[in-house]
Amino acid sequence: MKEAKKNSSYWPLAVLVLVAALVASAISIGTGGGMLHWMHFFMGVSLCLFSMFKLFDIAGFADGFQMYDLIAKNSRTYALAYPWIELTLGVAYLSFVIPAITYLITIILMTIGTVGVFKSLQEGLDIRCACMGTVLNVPLSTVTLTEDLGMGLMALLMLVL
Repeated sequence: MKEAKKNSSYWPLAVLVLVAALVASAISIGTGGGMLHWMHFFMGVSLCLFSMFKLFDIAGFADGFQMYDLIAKNSRTYALAYPWIELTLGVAYLSFVIPAITYLITIILMTIGTVGVFKSLQEGLDIRCACMGTVLNVPLSTVTLTEDLGMGLMALLMLVL
Protein backbone atom coordinates (compact mmCIF):
# COMPACT_ATOMS: atom_id res chain seq x y z
CA MET A 1 0.00 0.00 0.00
CA LYS A 2 2.85 2.38 0.87
CA GLU A 3 4.47 1.75 -2.56
CA ALA A 4 1.17 2.55 -4.34
CA LYS A 5 0.91 5.83 -2.39
CA LYS A 6 4.52 6.71 -3.27
CA ASN A 7 3.95 5.98 -6.98
CA SER A 8 0.71 7.99 -7.02
CA SER A 9 2.64 11.05 -5.81
CA TYR A 10 4.33 11.13 -9.23
CA TRP A 11 0.98 11.45 -11.01
CA PRO A 12 1.04 15.31 -11.10
CA LEU A 13 4.49 15.25 -12.69
CA ALA A 14 3.37 12.66 -15.24
CA VAL A 15 0.31 14.77 -16.08
CA LEU A 16 2.46 17.88 -16.52
CA VAL A 17 4.82 16.07 -18.90
CA LEU A 18 1.91 14.56 -20.83
CA VAL A 19 0.13 17.92 -21.17
CA ALA A 20 3.37 19.59 -22.30
CA ALA A 21 3.94 16.84 -24.89
CA LEU A 22 0.36 17.12 -26.21
CA VAL A 23 0.47 20.92 -26.39
CA ALA A 24 3.89 20.79 -28.08
CA SER A 25 2.53 18.26 -30.58
CA ALA A 26 -0.53 20.37 -31.34
CA ILE A 27 1.49 23.53 -31.89
CA SER A 28 4.15 21.72 -33.90
CA ILE A 29 1.61 20.02 -36.15
CA GLY A 30 -0.37 23.25 -36.49
CA THR A 31 2.67 25.23 -37.55
CA GLY A 32 4.21 22.53 -39.73
CA GLY A 33 7.28 22.36 -37.51
CA GLY A 34 9.51 19.34 -37.22
CA MET A 35 11.19 17.68 -34.27
CA LEU A 36 13.31 20.71 -33.34
CA HIS A 37 10.17 22.84 -33.13
CA TRP A 38 8.43 20.16 -31.07
CA MET A 39 11.36 20.12 -28.62
CA HIS A 40 11.22 23.91 -28.35
CA PHE A 41 7.51 23.87 -27.65
CA PHE A 42 7.82 20.97 -25.19
CA MET A 43 10.61 22.69 -23.26
CA GLY A 44 8.78 26.02 -23.35
CA VAL A 45 5.47 24.67 -22.11
CA SER A 46 7.14 22.45 -19.48
CA LEU A 47 9.28 25.24 -18.07
CA CYS A 48 6.36 27.68 -17.99
CA LEU A 49 4.17 25.16 -16.17
CA PHE A 50 6.92 24.24 -13.70
CA SER A 51 7.56 27.91 -12.97
CA MET A 52 3.85 28.59 -12.49
CA PHE A 53 3.65 26.04 -9.66
CA LYS A 54 6.73 27.57 -8.02
CA LEU A 55 5.35 31.11 -8.32
CA PHE A 56 2.25 30.23 -6.28
CA ASP A 57 4.48 30.12 -3.17
CA ILE A 58 7.95 31.40 -3.98
CA ALA A 59 9.17 31.43 -0.37
CA GLY A 60 7.97 27.86 0.20
CA PHE A 61 9.58 26.77 -3.04
CA ALA A 62 12.87 28.43 -2.05
CA ASP A 63 12.82 26.64 1.33
CA GLY A 64 12.55 23.25 -0.39
CA PHE A 65 14.94 24.10 -3.21
CA GLN A 66 17.65 25.17 -0.77
CA MET A 67 17.65 21.67 0.70
CA TYR A 68 19.23 20.12 -2.40
CA ASP A 69 20.24 22.60 -5.11
CA LEU A 70 23.97 23.35 -5.10
CA ILE A 71 23.63 27.11 -5.69
CA ALA A 72 20.41 27.64 -3.75
CA LYS A 73 21.98 26.08 -0.63
CA ASN A 74 24.28 29.10 -0.48
CA SER A 75 22.06 31.78 -2.04
CA ARG A 76 18.50 32.52 -0.96
CA THR A 77 18.39 35.17 -3.71
CA TYR A 78 19.05 32.51 -6.34
CA ALA A 79 16.41 30.24 -4.82
CA LEU A 80 13.85 33.07 -4.96
CA ALA A 81 14.87 34.05 -8.50
CA TYR A 82 14.82 30.51 -9.90
CA PRO A 83 11.09 30.40 -10.82
CA TRP A 84 11.54 33.64 -12.75
CA ILE A 85 14.63 32.27 -14.50
CA GLU A 86 12.67 29.15 -15.41
CA LEU A 87 9.74 31.23 -16.72
CA THR A 88 12.12 33.36 -18.78
CA LEU A 89 13.67 30.23 -20.29
CA GLY A 90 10.20 28.83 -21.06
CA VAL A 91 9.19 32.02 -22.87
CA ALA A 92 12.53 32.06 -24.71
CA TYR A 93 11.91 28.51 -25.96
CA LEU A 94 8.38 29.36 -27.08
CA SER A 95 9.50 32.51 -28.90
CA PHE A 96 12.76 31.06 -30.29
CA VAL A 97 14.64 34.10 -28.90
CA ILE A 98 18.43 33.67 -28.89
CA PRO A 99 18.18 29.88 -28.91
CA ALA A 100 21.89 29.12 -28.43
CA ILE A 101 22.00 31.17 -25.20
CA THR A 102 18.71 29.58 -24.07
CA TYR A 103 20.15 26.10 -24.62
CA LEU A 104 23.40 26.91 -22.81
CA ILE A 105 21.63 28.38 -19.77
CA THR A 106 19.32 25.36 -19.67
CA ILE A 107 22.25 22.95 -19.88
CA ILE A 108 24.05 24.75 -17.05
CA LEU A 109 20.99 24.92 -14.78
CA MET A 110 19.96 21.32 -15.42
CA THR A 111 23.51 20.06 -14.87
CA ILE A 112 23.67 21.87 -11.52
CA GLY A 113 20.23 20.50 -10.67
CA THR A 114 21.21 16.97 -11.65
CA VAL A 115 24.34 17.06 -9.47
CA GLY A 116 22.41 18.47 -6.51
CA VAL A 117 19.65 15.87 -6.77
CA PHE A 118 22.20 13.07 -7.24
CA LYS A 119 24.15 14.14 -4.14
CA SER A 120 20.96 14.37 -2.08
CA LEU A 121 19.85 10.91 -3.18
CA GLN A 122 23.32 9.52 -2.41
CA GLU A 123 23.05 11.03 1.09
CA GLY A 124 19.70 9.29 1.49
CA LEU A 125 17.75 12.49 2.06
CA ASP A 126 14.00 11.87 2.14
CA ILE A 127 12.76 15.28 1.05
CA ARG A 128 10.15 16.79 -1.17
CA CYS A 129 11.11 17.83 -4.69
CA ALA A 130 10.62 21.54 -5.22
CA CYS A 131 9.96 20.96 -8.94
CA MET A 132 6.21 21.41 -8.46
CA GLY A 133 6.56 24.12 -5.82
CA THR A 134 4.59 23.60 -2.63
CA VAL A 135 1.30 23.02 -4.46
CA LEU A 136 1.90 19.34 -5.12
CA ASN A 137 3.87 16.81 -3.11
CA VAL A 138 6.38 15.04 -5.32
CA PRO A 139 9.27 13.25 -3.58
CA LEU A 140 12.87 13.92 -4.55
CA SER A 141 13.88 10.75 -6.37
CA THR A 142 15.38 9.25 -9.49
CA VAL A 143 12.32 10.66 -11.31
CA THR A 144 13.57 14.17 -10.43
CA LEU A 145 17.05 13.17 -11.52
CA THR A 146 15.67 11.87 -14.82
CA GLU A 147 13.67 15.06 -15.36
CA ASP A 148 16.71 17.33 -14.86
CA LEU A 149 18.97 15.10 -16.91
CA GLY A 150 16.39 14.73 -19.70
CA MET A 151 15.81 18.47 -20.02
CA GLY A 152 19.55 19.12 -20.03
CA LEU A 153 20.12 16.48 -22.70
CA MET A 154 17.24 17.84 -24.81
CA ALA A 155 18.81 21.33 -24.64
CA LEU A 156 22.18 19.83 -25.62
CA LEU A 157 20.59 18.02 -28.55
CA MET A 158 18.96 21.26 -29.74
CA LEU A 159 22.31 23.04 -29.42
CA VAL A 160 23.99 20.39 -31.55
CA LEU A 161 21.21 20.43 -34.15
